[in-house]
Amino acid sequence: MWRIWKLYDPLRSMVVQGIFLFGLAAMIHLILLSSVRFNWLDGLSQAQFKAMEAKTGSAMPPSVPAAK
Repeated sequence: MWRIWKLYDPLRSMVVQGIFLFGLAAMIHLILLSSVRFNWLDGLSQAQFKAMEAKTGSAMPPSVPAAK
């Protein structure tokens, strides 16, 4: 194992790994934000809002019953 670290600088390896992981996380978040189902910034779309209203009879999500 020590021979590997003689070939690669540990600090440079960790910096490159950090940049790669940050780029990967940013890419995953942008892909999710571009989808309709997983976009948490826009809230409910009009179609989802109307479907929930038709299903529950109310525009509000169902309430959680109180604990006894």
